Amino acid sequence: MADIKTIDDANFAGQRVLVRVDFNAPVNDEGVVTDDTRIRAALPTIEKLIGDGARVILVSHRGRPAGTGFEEAFSLGPVARRLQELLGRDIVLARALVGPDAREVVDAMGDGDVVLLENIRFDAREKKNDPAFAHELADLADAYVNDAFGTAHRAHASTAGVAEFLPSYAGYLMEREVATLTGMLDKPKRPFVAILGGSKVSDKIKVIDALLDKADTLIIGGGMCFTFLLAQGKSVGTSLKEEDWVERAAAMIEKARERGVSLLLPVDVVAADAFANDARTAIVSVDDMPADMMGLDIGPETAELYAEAIAMAKSVFWNGPMGVFEMPAFEAGTKRVAEAVAANEAADTIIGGGDSVAAVNQFDLADQMTFISTGGGASMELVQGEALPGVEALK
Repeated sequence: MADIKTIDDANFAGQRVLVRVDFNAPVNDEGVVTDDTRIRAALPTIEKLIGDGARVILVSHRGRPAGTGFEEAFSLGPVARRLQELLGRDIVLARALVGPDAREVVDAMGDGDVVLLENIRFDAREKKNDPAFAHELADLADAYVNDAFGTAHRAHASTAGVAEFLPSYAGYLMEREVATLTGMLDKPKRPFVAILGGSKVSDKIKVIDALLDKADTLIIGGGMCFTFLLAQGKSVGTSLKEEDWVERAAAMIEKARERGVSLLLPVDVVAADAFANDARTAIVSVDDMPADMMGLDIGPETAELYAEAIAMAKSVFWNGPMGVFEMPAFEAGTKRVAEAVAANEAADTIIGGGDSVAAVNQFDLADQMTFISTGGGASMELVQGEALPGVEALK
């Protein structure tokens, strides 16, 4: 990020600093944040700015509101309460996003104060990257900091547009995310093992293609493995599959062969007669899948095969679970892979956001990983070589 200024390149004393953070955190029915990972990830940047004596104006979204105004279900109120606990100081939650009411709140701030604007997506102009809306946001501040890597792949008003109107900087989280992921991809320690899971080949095809150019071993799990198994001529019963993507999956298998990449696919799966935790299950070979059952997890033989490959790695990148780990009956494959990644202390282990983060947290293994990305979609686009609007805007 040599062509981007970071917050260490400035002292923000007395300045109003608009900070885009990613506080898209889960909240339960009692209005309590149930996973504060993303909030904690932004703390070093917020604390640096407070320490400088800046007036910190935080901007975030949460969920997918309609964009027609305030919606209680998507309010940042619970986030503000949790942030207040973590920082140990009062946080003002401003209902107005822009305009005179928002400026009034900002004008009342003192040095070191923190204001959190309500969910920025309550205004439909945010996702449209409306220039007038971006300009109104910029009018609240003297400088702009983007520390929301999780939304860096979105060209929205608060992630990209506002940077056109203010001196702009990368926060600590943004800086570390980009440096870690690009460093791993440009100069990985070898062997480099990439693990991809998730439902659909169509969602991950560009990532698979990119990783076949970089990895020594590519491990495939999750629902998308069945499209690959179809490409190998196997029957997959009622498992999730994408018939239109079988040919592309076959092409990826051939590319792996041509490049000398070890492409690992399941040899057995946990099959079920229904998509339910209490379904009847059986461990079956991928050569002998019952026509009336679906695969919902990799099998134990596959899990050990994958664990052996992971144990030999010096770099590991993981995005996507091996099965429906949210159901205890189908969590074993994802858990075994997570344990194998955690156990490899000789490797740089990077969790590429999304459900993989939920999995390592569920199995209490997060502190044994080298780096956990806060942005699933952003990390995937970076891996597949695409420019991130939120990063490009800072240049």
